Parts: sequence; C-alpha cells; structure tokens
Amino acid sequence: MRTVLVTGPGGAGRTTVAAATALAAARRQQRVLLLTLKSGVPEAVLGTPLTGDPTEAAPGLWALRVDTADHFRREFLAFQDRAAAALDLLGATPLDEDELTELPGAEIFALLHALRAAHEAGAWDLVVVDLPPADRAVRLLALPEQARRGLRRLLPAERQAARALRPVLAQLAGVPMPAQKVYETAARWEHELAAVQAVIEDPGTSVRLVVEPGPAGAADLRTARAGLALFGHRLDAVVANRLLPAGSADPFLAGLSGQQQAALKELREEFAGVPVHEVPHLGRDPRGTGELAELIGEPDGAAEGSADGGTSRADLAGTVADRLAEDGLLIWKLPLPGATRDALGLVRRGEELIITVGPFRRIRTLPSALRRCTVSGAGLRDGVLHIRFTPDPELWPRESGGPGGR
Repeated sequence: MRTVLVTGPGGAGRTTVAAATALAAARRQQRVLLLTLKSGVPEAVLGTPLTGDPTEAAPGLWALRVDTADHFRREFLAFQDRAAAALDLLGATPLDEDELTELPGAEIFALLHALRAAHEAGAWDLVVVDLPPADRAVRLLALPEQARRGLRRLLPAERQAARALRPVLAQLAGVPMPAQKVYETAARWEHELAAVQAVIEDPGTSVRLVVEPGPAGAADLRTARAGLALFGHRLDAVVANRLLPAGSADPFLAGLSGQQQAALKELREEFAGVPVHEVPHLGRDPRGTGELAELIGEPDGAAEGSADGGTSRADLAGTVADRLAEDGLLIWKLPLPGATRDALGLVRRGEELIITVGPFRRIRTLPSALRRCTVSGAGLRDGVLHIRFTPDPELWPRESGGPGGR
C-alpha cells in the first residue's frame, strides 16, 4: 500500500491537489482513499458530501472527513474510565460526554488515528492524506516519534519494579497507589503511536509539496523541505499549482505569468532531482470530478514513491564516514536540503544530539561509534550537514584503531 501525504504553504491549494491526485490514481484502476480534516472545500471539489465513513466520490475513489470532535470525545471518555481510580484519588469529578469540547491539537491525533485505521483495513491501494499547512504538517508527522520518547522517559522500564512494590507502598503511605490501568493506558498509547510511526516511516509513504510559484511561498517551502528531511520524510514531488497561461496579450496577466515562470525556474533549480508537476489555473475553483480531472495526473517519477532527489529514508537517516586514518575524524553526514546555516543549531547531550533546523527540533541518538567521541565541529555543504567527531582517548578502545591504537 502506498501513502501520499500532501502539504504545502497555507493557501497553495493543498486540498484540491490532494483530491485530484486521488482521482488520477482511481482512474488508473486503483482503490484510493482520500483523508481530509476539512469540510466544504473537499466536498465542493469532489461534488460529494463527506462523513466520518468512506464515501464513494467516483469509481475507485472513496473520501472520508475525519471527525475530530467525535474522536476526541471517545478517546477522552475511554481514558477517563481507565484512569477512574487515579482520578478518584485526586478527588476529580468525571466529565460527561455533553460537557466535552475538543481541545486545540485534537485534529492531529484524529488524523493519525484515521491514517492508521486505513492501513489496518487493508482495503486500499493508495491512501492520499490532505495534511494541514507545511509547518503544522512537519510537527504532526514528528509527533509519534516525539511522544513515544516522552512516554519512555516518563514511564521507563523500571516501572515494573514500582508496580510490584505498590501494595507495600500503599500500606506505608496509608493511601492507595495509582491503579494498574494508568500503566496499561500508557502501554496502549505506546502501541498505537508505534503503529502510526510505522505507517509514516513505511517505504511506501512519501510527501508531496504543493506551492503557488511566487516569492511569498519560496521561503516557506524551503523551511518545510528542511523540516521534512530532518525527520527523515521522503519527498516524491513538488506540485506548482495555479499556473497562469504564458503569452497573454493582457499586460497585467502577462506580468503575473512572467513572475510565476521566473519563480518556477528557481523552484526547479532548487529542487533539482525532484519531479516538479505543473498544474494550470482554471480561472475558477474546480467543481466536481469532471473539472478536477483536468488538473493533475501522477507527477513523473512519483508513482513509485521516489524520494527527495533520489534519497531514500535510510540515506536521510545519515551515514558515518571514517576519516580516522587521514584526519583522525569520524563524520556524520545528515542530508538537510533546504536548510540554511543561520537556522541550524546543534547541542550534544550524552548519547544524543539535539538538531534544530529553523522552527523544528529533533533529538537523534548517536550511532554507537560516535558515542565515544566528542563533537569537534560542523558545516553545511550542498544541503548536507557534516558533523565532525573526534575519538575520546578515554573511551575509544586501543584495538579499534582510534587514538593510541595505531
């Protein structure tokens, strides 16, 4: 099963492109599911009312609007039931279903849950996801990894011992200890987050960026690309949306078209190696699958989920170059296309490296060989971050060929 995650700067036409991408695949005899958080726009472009269940919008194409409010209520009430003993210990009064209003950010969890459910159903050849704007989309896709790390820090493996001691601690303290269901809830969250992360990191999953060529979207697109690369997400294509026809006799339209073409040229240069698909401006918002079909087919090279510039997810994870013999260094090379030097930050903390790219931050566990080294510098060249490590004589085994071993 393939998954195409569609995002881009706000207002670039992500939803329309996602719907057109799904329709194009359905017309190639694939069974396709389109997931969206929106109401209104998807229904207008598909010409079909959407609900929380898959609705057939065209032969081979089903669409589903994720109901974030319903998902939030169900999940909150289930958690409240499982944690009843702990909440009672705190003197909390349970909330009723009609009191609940979804909290900010609830849509992220609802969309990830829907994506996981679509994969578990196994009924589709392709799932197309209409993601939020690029800055939010990068954080959404990073959430499973970050949340799992947080759970492991808050409830480490040592909690097994704590559970065994709870009856004794309860007698000593004179109050009941947190219920087993709290730990079971955390284990359930870990399981679900791991399943979602597996979908996002699957080789058949890729990201498609939508942009309306022009100076305003260039910086946002560059930042989004760097953020996606930081978290190892593969970019399969860029869609240049709403292109005006060239050669118009109208000076105003000719000027706008010329500006778009100049931006499109820069886009192709910056995204060299990544398919760029051009989508014409219809002069109106498309209505129904007939007009939607005029917009887009599958970008060349994207049908197999090709990666950013031919880079696989394994490549995006980085490689370690052995320069011990020449310079006494190991170099960790991390592809970060779109990143700029002034927006980069590195902090070493034990066996981890905290990497900041613009507004995005990721904590990476160092490869085993680098844990016995100190960071001696870093540089960004041709979209690749080179981090230099010098072996620590106190930690580097002499027989390994490190300092003192030659």
